[in-house]
Amino acid sequence: MYPLSLWNPPAHLQGILTDIDDTLTTDGVVPKHVIAAIARLKDAGLKVVPITGRPVGWSAPFAQAWPVDAIVAENGAVALRRNAEGGLDKLYQQDDDTRVHNFAKMQEVLAQIEATVPGAQRATDSHGRECDIAVDHSEFTTMSQAHIDACVAIMKAAGMNATVSSIHINGWFGEHNKLEGARWIVRELFDLDLDATLGQWVYIGDSTNDQLMFQNVPLSVGVANIARFVPQLQHLPRYVTEAERGDGFVQLVDHLLNK
Repeated sequence: MYPLSLWNPPAHLQGILTDIDDTLTTDGVVPKHVIAAIARLKDAGLKVVPITGRPVGWSAPFAQAWPVDAIVAENGAVALRRNAEGGLDKLYQQDDDTRVHNFAKMQEVLAQIEATVPGAQRATDSHGRECDIAVDHSEFTTMSQAHIDACVAIMKAAGMNATVSSIHINGWFGEHNKLEGARWIVRELFDLDLDATLGQWVYIGDSTNDQLMFQNVPLSVGVANIARFVPQLQHLPRYVTEAERGDGFVQLVDHLLNK
């Protein structure tokens, strides 16, 4: 990883794709100066799309309030965008029948995890989830790496995809992930091919569930607190900020807009 200060951003960018937890947030909150930084990106003509493992229910008020083009939630499964009437449109990658079937199966896996992994607790935002499940490992509880690994193993044994963010262990059925979610929403919202324009997008994140984006987006950035996950990452971001969490995001915005 190179210091962000060594990066000379390209003259033309399409926009910024960003994680939320511990990338935009600090102590669980998105500070006002981070929201102001997002607004500065929009004022500069850049697209801004957070892509998160958080549930669609949790994401809805932020999709309404933040100056973003959309929020992609549940690791690429569902997106929220404001409509002309001032409300939110909800877009899914899976059809209704598939979601209903998968939801029932996922609840069985979640119950198995809680029954067999010591200390495993479903995330407090689980009531807002439609397309995945989440186990808390660092938001309101602390789980050892061995128990985190055990949760991941149970999800994978059930045929689920599993990933670990800075706070949760997420599992789901389907081919979507953060990268597929990014490709999907860029196509749906902007009629652009993400892969054909990858050099015009920046991704910023902080943990292991961002590494698919780090691997595939050349202009990738980690906030400084990514140091916690570096030993577990096979693919690192190209650049890293000096500041942590939301302040690191603001540092990236300053660097892009002051180039």
